[in-house]
Amino acid sequence: MTSDRRAPPGRAGRLRLRRSLDVAERGADLLERKLRILSSEHQRLLHAEESADRARRDLLSEAETWLLRGLLLGGEQALDAAVAGIGPAEVTVRWTSSMGVRRPAAASVAVRARPRTSAAPTNTALVHAEAVYGRALRAAAEYAVAHDAAELMGAEVISTRHRVRALRRHWIPRLREALDRADLALEQAEHEDGVRRRWAARSAGRRPLR
Repeated sequence: MTSDRRAPPGRAGRLRLRRSLDVAERGADLLERKLRILSSEHQRLLHAEESADRARRDLLSEAETWLLRGLLLGGEQALDAAVAGIGPAEVTVRWTSSMGVRRPAAASVAVRARPRTSAAPTNTALVHAEAVYGRALRAAAEYAVAHDAAELMGAEVISTRHRVRALRRHWIPRLREALDRADLALEQAEHEDGVRRRWAARSAGRRPLR
């Protein structure tokens, strides 16, 4: 931004300061509108994060309950046999961009089907545990997406708020003070110029005729 130290003297300097002040004020207005939108979106993402966290916790608790029942019914050997047939899960994250913030938008989880050659769970409790753990995994991925999205949006809110404060508390007041000084200096210069013109006119009127 243009400061009063860089502005040339006279009307050109005043015009430059006036333009810099207008740009700073328009920029602050735009940033404040952006901040309101960002804050609203941030709140929405925080609520989504809270909801996703609650869902994953509930599902994890349910899955652990079924797992405990399965262990009581079949023992650790039944659990080891059931786990042996489960393949790794793959998580794919889809990204989006809003208000200049790139953030995760959704996650999809793919769990490989149990091979036909592997043993199925030996009791119903372990079957339920496997199904609920799969849902809990998907809920955990959704929570991770919601958490990161809220965190990234929150960082942009803080950054934008700092920029607004810098404009409103520092740059704009400095430019206004510089413009006031330029107005005063220009008014004084015009006044002094007027006085000199009047003195010159009076001196010319007093010259003796030859």
